[in-house]
Amino acid sequence: MTLAIDIKHRQGNFVLDVAFDTQGGLTALFGRSGSGKTSIVNIIAGLIRPDAGRVSVGGVDLVDTARGVFVPRHKRRIGYVFQEGRLFPHLTVRQNLLYGRWFAPPAGDRDGDLDRVVDLLGIAGLLPRRPGRLSGGEKQRVAIGRALLASPRLLLMDEPLASLDDARKAEIYPYIERLRDSAGIPIVYVSHSVAEVARLASSVVLLADGKVAAAGPTVDIMQRSELMSPAEREEAGAVIEAAVARHDQRFGLTELTSRAGTWRLTRLDTPVGARVRLRVRARDVMLATSPPADISALNVFSGAVSDIATGDGTADIRIDCNGETLIARLTHYSTERLALAPGTQVYALIKSVSLDRGTLSGPLPTIADT
Repeated sequence: MTLAIDIKHRQGNFVLDVAFDTQGGLTALFGRSGSGKTSIVNIIAGLIRPDAGRVSVGGVDLVDTARGVFVPRHKRRIGYVFQEGRLFPHLTVRQNLLYGRWFAPPAGDRDGDLDRVVDLLGIAGLLPRRPGRLSGGEKQRVAIGRALLASPRLLLMDEPLASLDDARKAEIYPYIERLRDSAGIPIVYVSHSVAEVARLASSVVLLADGKVAAAGPTVDIMQRSELMSPAEREEAGAVIEAAVARHDQRFGLTELTSRAGTWRLTRLDTPVGARVRLRVRARDVMLATSPPADISALNVFSGAVSDIATGDGTADIRIDCNGETLIARLTHYSTERLALAPGTQVYALIKSVSLDRGTLSGPLPTIADT
């Protein structure tokens, strides 16, 4: 389902002027605080009436200021998940979920809908509990379930993991991935976390100062470190889509294949044949100009330098490895010492232990699912 945005809006001294389209999946609105991410989702939800422009979901105009169209928020069929679950503390999980059905259009097997949502989010064991007995990650899963039971045509998620620690984020990532791949509902996801966006997003809209700096597939946009803040750039790198080839029981390794070649990392509980997404941080990639020998790094890929983007004290070296891009962040000293320039043949080296579970997505849909 297509979401089309073309809006202008002023809030005090801040001017939002954005236009972009999405084609389903999970679209991340990414950028530093104050770039306009939450304002956009609030306009989509109907919480803010823009000064000018148009918002369309699946060909249905929710806003068109030129024609005087502004659909009230309660008629938009849009689910909204906030930073905190906002569950009713006096109701059980089951009762919180059923509250979402008050906003769903009548039709269909509503009990079946509840069963499917409970299964999708893995919350069957939580149904009799009250929110006070749930972890932060469990509360967010229930909040997502409540939003889904309103039968939305679009789901908005405004930094839903911002209040969670790393352990709780790791708990909820697989459920958001499952939602992205199985629910059939387009998602607009607000985040300023490189790791979240690289792992979860199908496409990215990169925002800066109220404008779209770049938009496109995640694997392309997350390479644009020159458009990121210093903090974001620290975590930036390449996003690689690969397939699980085999598990090495003896050494506790998993092998992945991608266009660049074979990757080896610590053992994953992912079936052979599954497609996964791997985030390879630029700071974790070393380069050599001659074939390395007798080294501990298990991931070595040959390629050619395609571009060099310089910054304060460092340079991001883009390497074309058989049509797949890796990025290495080097000092200017190393760049000059290796005489790197576009066309230089190099070897990219990545230690297996730097490719930890926090950088890896769960199974992507198989070819038959997409």
